[in-house]
Amino acid sequence: MNAWTAQTNADYAALSTALCLCVCAAGLFGEDLVQREQRQDLLVLAHIAAHPGAEARGIARAVGTPERVVARNLSRLTENGLVVLVEDDEHPALKSYRLTS
Repeated sequence: MNAWTAQTNADYAALSTALCLCVCAAGLFGEDLVQREQRQDLLVLAHIAAHPGAEARGIARAVGTPERVVARNLSRLTENGLVVLVEDDEHPALKSYRLTS
């Protein structure tokens, strides 16, 4: 609303302040999303540390998060070298995770 009244009254200082506030709010929202992903990664990592050989479905159930979200967490943790994917030779569909040694 401040941006609208500033524009109609030609108050460019108020207009620039309103725009600055919008940009700052967007930046804070983005930062919150990044921190939420990091917290979720830590939950998944802690579960794997306590339960080596955990499967994605079991991790999702334990941390109370959808399996697709846990899959993204596991992908990031694997890419960062914190977790390793263990595949079963007898049953290729069975995939579990453990901490890297």
